[in-house]
Amino acid sequence: MFESSAHYPPTWYAATSQAEQIERPPLQQDLDVDVLVVGAGYTGLYTAHNLADAGVNVAVIEASRVGWAASGRNGGQLILGFSCDMPPIEAALGLEAAQEIWQLLRGAVADIRHKIAQHHIDCELATGHLWTSVLWQRIRLLSEWQEHAARHYDYQALEFVPRKDLPQHVGSERYVAGLIDHEGGHFHPLKYILGLARAAEEKGVAIFEQTRALSYTSQGDGCVVQTAQGRIRCRKLVLATNAYVDQLDPALERKIMPVGTYMIATEPLPEEVASQLLPSNMAVSDNQFILDYFRLSADRSLLFGGKCTYSGRTPANLTVSMRADLLRVFPQLAPYRITHTWGGHIDITVPRTPDFGYRDNVYWAQGFSGHGVVPTCAAGRVLANAILGDSHLLQQFMRLSNPDFPGGKLLRVPLQAAGMFYYRLRDYAIPGLSY
Repeated sequence: MFESSAHYPPTWYAATSQAEQIERPPLQQDLDVDVLVVGAGYTGLYTAHNLADAGVNVAVIEASRVGWAASGRNGGQLILGFSCDMPPIEAALGLEAAQEIWQLLRGAVADIRHKIAQHHIDCELATGHLWTSVLWQRIRLLSEWQEHAARHYDYQALEFVPRKDLPQHVGSERYVAGLIDHEGGHFHPLKYILGLARAAEEKGVAIFEQTRALSYTSQGDGCVVQTAQGRIRCRKLVLATNAYVDQLDPALERKIMPVGTYMIATEPLPEEVASQLLPSNMAVSDNQFILDYFRLSADRSLLFGGKCTYSGRTPANLTVSMRADLLRVFPQLAPYRITHTWGGHIDITVPRTPDFGYRDNVYWAQGFSGHGVVPTCAAGRVLANAILGDSHLLQQFMRLSNPDFPGGKLLRVPLQAAGMFYYRLRDYAIPGLSY
């Protein structure tokens, strides 16, 4: 799978960030740099920032536009942790290593907030994330994580919300309990990454758009990357392509599967309606296997995401079906228009754990599995540290097992879809269970 464009897709984010969108020229000649980063999404730009701060000569190439893929189309939710949550990481690495990784994630959230302030990035940052339960039987996931985080990670920022208190935060009858993370938050993801790119260039990072990496080879003490416009010689190569790695590196491509996920935006809502939907203006996501997630924008549009597909094709009647999901949560929004519908691809791994690593002079981070705003910032720190000579954290991540998807290109989609059907069945209530 690979797609690219000279234009941003018609998302609500693209429509509301016109002033920040700067076209950057493609590479037009051969280049020699210390580090080349392929991909101008979050992972690539965070890595470039950290290397530039250390005085490294860095260039970034992007097949489309800065933040064109998931980094500029996502839910904009700052959620601590990985898609797999922390227990699988604890089981694989032990509690001490998991604690170190948790502190890395907390540091990533702090770093995002610092970058926004330091570089004056106007991206509508707001505080707070609410993790909700639709099913009575899954309330324990909320309370158990709160207790575990406090006991084993000394993390005290979580607040359990029983059903009677949920209307203070979300005006929906769908949810039976919630867990607030006061260190979480939300923002306009495309405005943020456009500001991140501007700040990287101010540090001396060269960014080339419309420059797809066609292939790379290892040569001597570095790599040579071939593009349509020129050859790039680098001492270290960073592959920050995620769902779009395609045939650039077949070994990495076999470890991830591109999965489609989708969003809609409503017209700006009256203030009294918006304040009833989300009185505390937190981002919300639920703990269903196929989850819903939503938040309010600065202009009071409701941005709502969910669904997933494995075919690579956009579902038919997507706006209609997404609106039905929205009204299941907020039936009071029936009178309001949907102004934008869009989707994109996330990169999942078999166990949903992140896949970070290196071989020779090639480094990568992928497999964020739909939970990447904060973990990509952590990845940028991990990769930059390793390139600068401290590979401790990268070695920890490489202990995680991320096998190839079974079935190869021909069978991995139907096998994955069949497996997902089992988990979808678990998203339904157990009759008679209450709280």
